[in-house]
Amino acid sequence: MNLIMTVFTITISLSLILATVSFWLPQITPDAEKLSPYECGFDPLGSARLPFSLRFFLVAILFLLFDLEIALLLPLPWGDQLLTPTTTFLWVTAVLTLLTLGLAYEWAQGGLEWAE
Repeated sequence: MNLIMTVFTITISLSLILATVSFWLPQITPDAEKLSPYECGFDPLGSARLPFSLRFFLVAILFLLFDLEIALLLPLPWGDQLLTPTTTFLWVTAVLTLLTLGLAYEWAQGGLEWAE
C-alpha cells in the first residue's frame, strides 16, 4: 500500500508541476506576433488578396506525399510474416521506386529550390 501511495503522490505532484510550468512559461515574454489572433505572419487586417508563394505549397505537398509514404511502409515488418512475403516486398519496392523517381523529377525540374 505504501508503494502505491508513493507512486500516486509522485504522479500527482509531477503533473501539477508540469501544468504550472506550462501555464506560466509562455506568459513570460509576450510578443506582438503571439498576441495577434493569427500567428501565420500575415496582417489579419490587411487585404485578403495577398500573393502566396507557390514554392511553399509545392514543398508542403511533397512533404505530405513522403509522409504518406511512411504511413504506407509502417505495416512492412508484419508483411514478411504473410504466406508470400516476396509479393509484399515487390509492392514496397514499386512504391519506393515510384516515389524516388518522382523526387528525382522534382529535383531535376528545380521544384525544391527556394531561391530563383
